[in-house]
Amino acid sequence: MVLKGGLALIAAGTIIGLVVSLALTRFLASQIWGVSPTDPWTFAAVIAVLTGTGLVACFVPASRATRVDPLVALRYE
Repeated sequence: MVLKGGLALIAAGTIIGLVVSLALTRFLASQIWGVSPTDPWTFAAVIAVLTGTGLVACFVPASRATRVDPLVALRYE
């Protein structure tokens, strides 16, 4: 459930980021050298890194939460 919610946020952020970066290609062309502003390999690499980082950021707390006994958590509250 946590990973599904996190993946939805990652997907939304990725889509918004792609749209904005494609809209700003003229500005990006002046900021990067040796790479086309619409280079598909660069976009794919960035998407892979951000998606992987986001999934790890969701998975680590979720896996820690599964190790906690629910009765202990309820008694603590």
